[in-house]
Amino acid sequence: MAEASRSAGLTDENVRALARESGATEQQIRDIASLIGLDRASILREARLLGRDLRPKL
Repeated sequence: MAEASRSAGLTDENVRALARESGATEQQIRDIASLIGLDRASILREARLLGRDLRPKL
């Protein structure tokens, strides 16, 4: 999986930066990118939504 994302333009450094910014894991970022593509804004949007969905409800 990591090999496929590297060849498609998503470097490990990009994955780490997106994970830090969104609160998602690196694997979640790779999964999102494989589903929706490499648009940074779209990946961040989906990762933030994922994080929001996983937070406990108060």
